[in-house]
Amino acid sequence: MNVPSRHPVPSPGRAPVARRLAAGGATAALVLGFGLAPGTAHADESVLPTLVTTDKIRAHMENLQTIADYNGGNRASATAGYDVAAKYVINQLERAGYTPVKHTYEYDSWAENSPAVLTQTAPEKREFTPADDFVTMSYSGAGDTTAPGVPVNADSAESGCAADDFAGFPEGAVAITLRGTCPFSEKTQNAADAGASGVVVINNEPGPLNGTVGTESAVPVVGVTPEVGAELLAAGEGLELRLAVDAAVTTRSSYNIIAESAGGAPDNTVVVGAHLDGVPEGAGINDNGSGTAAVLETARQFARLDTPNNQVRFAFWGTEEEGLVGSTRYVEGLSDDELEQIALYLNFDMIGSENFGRFVYDGRGELDGSLPPPAGSAAIQKLFEDYFTGQDLVSEPTEFSGRSDYSAFMEAGVPSGGLFSGADGIKTEEQVEYYGGVAGEPYDANYHTADDRVDEINWDAVEDLSDAIAHSVETYADSTLPVNGVASTQQAQEFEADRLGDRWLR
Repeated sequence: MNVPSRHPVPSPGRAPVARRLAAGGATAALVLGFGLAPGTAHADESVLPTLVTTDKIRAHMENLQTIADYNGGNRASATAGYDVAAKYVINQLERAGYTPVKHTYEYDSWAENSPAVLTQTAPEKREFTPADDFVTMSYSGAGDTTAPGVPVNADSAESGCAADDFAGFPEGAVAITLRGTCPFSEKTQNAADAGASGVVVINNEPGPLNGTVGTESAVPVVGVTPEVGAELLAAGEGLELRLAVDAAVTTRSSYNIIAESAGGAPDNTVVVGAHLDGVPEGAGINDNGSGTAAVLETARQFARLDTPNNQVRFAFWGTEEEGLVGSTRYVEGLSDDELEQIALYLNFDMIGSENFGRFVYDGRGELDGSLPPPAGSAAIQKLFEDYFTGQDLVSEPTEFSGRSDYSAFMEAGVPSGGLFSGADGIKTEEQVEYYGGVAGEPYDANYHTADDRVDEINWDAVEDLSDAIAHSVETYADSTLPVNGVASTQQAQEFEADRLGDRWLR
């Protein structure tokens, strides 16, 4: 475990006036051995961060690990591991006095039945390796074709974005396009309409292109590394490829878990969310057992406080790893009036990365990779930044890229924010000065692998970020004035994501 360096930062932020524990708040501990000793908070401090402790969060994460270990090794949607983890969350919420409900939905689940094949069969034979050289785009159609590989407008990032790019395209050939300008779904549909038997998209960044075409395509589609792409383009007119994808889409059902505070104004609701599901490869304890555990413990302890001014709704999303399905279905199902009543959304996805950073979502929209956040999002960013400054801790902004469950809320115009400890990005030397850890390595080398287990969690990251989570929930339960003026109309802004969950859209 890496121990962060804590560097003083000027201008400590002010914490809100403390809220007292509700009468009877020092009730007996719940199962798990959570001792809840009564305590007194100073008037200039939040109460909730003192109640939401790392030890209690760790107990939840250890239980999620056990559930995964005994149920196929994971907690992916539509599996026994997910169902048992959901029962655990429901049980804990009920014991804390909530009445959780399941919000069910159906979705199209795409899966590969066997590894895809991409081979150059002429002018000389080259075998390309899945995951290293190429990745099948999610929702790629199935197919097995051996045909000429034909570049499409290969001198432009607009490659494949217009039907005119395919003028004279030979029937049955495999289209080779460049990433850029338009969604992969448009490039693929244009290729299929022109008679292509498959599509290869060349990445413009290092590594294979982990993308999605959104809905099942008519032809197989893969994304390749820049190096593989250069080889294919250099092969010339004699290029021939075999492209084979064995995949299918099935209709499944899953559910979110929603629990609301007993009191507080329902027309100014604060929504706090984390995704409960993980990837099939492992237990998913950082992604996102960490966010789940922190939100769950925050909900449990929040129930001990006095009646809030604003209602707080705790959400545990399903099927995030297959394209943000649970949160998207939830927002899509809200009426205009129900959406109007949401004051803001807070998202917590991965807070215990081994080689962590303290990342605050870019509510000001200042980073190149961020999309325009709804008005009020900047105030949420400032709250987190001020909190960390007040704790003499460094924090940094991270892109609002559409990669987690805030996406649907932002698209609907809801002010959004949250925290993140890092995934597949690479830590810099400067960040080592801020947080400790190892430069040149991913924030979480265990991301989406079987090694994402409880013994790989950085508990310093969990402590720092969970305190900030608790602080934000208590603050906004009291007042959302800086975010939405308490009762402002939520107006949707243009929000066109580049990613759907972990997959690139364009």
